Amino acid sequence: MACARFLVSGRVQGVFFRASTREQAARLKLNGHARNLDDGSVEVIACGDHDALAELERWLQRGPPSAHVVTVKRYPSSETPEAGFRTL
Repeated sequence: MACARFLVSGRVQGVFFRASTREQAARLKLNGHARNLDDGSVEVIACGDHDALAELERWLQRGPPSAHVVTVKRYPSSETPEAGFRTL
């Protein structure tokens, strides 16, 4: 199992980005969370299979239809989230 921290910037708040991320993560059987940050970006912590993390990263680069993603940065993460994926 691997964990990653993604920082997603652009028009990603107020466009159901976190809820859509939760749906994608659940489909991919990833654990973690998505939360809005004060600078207007969204932080996603996700843990699970390497291939599932790669697929989530590809999805984050698009996001839901009403989002406009400018950048997605990926960092290693040592967090160990609870089972499931939630929005904060």
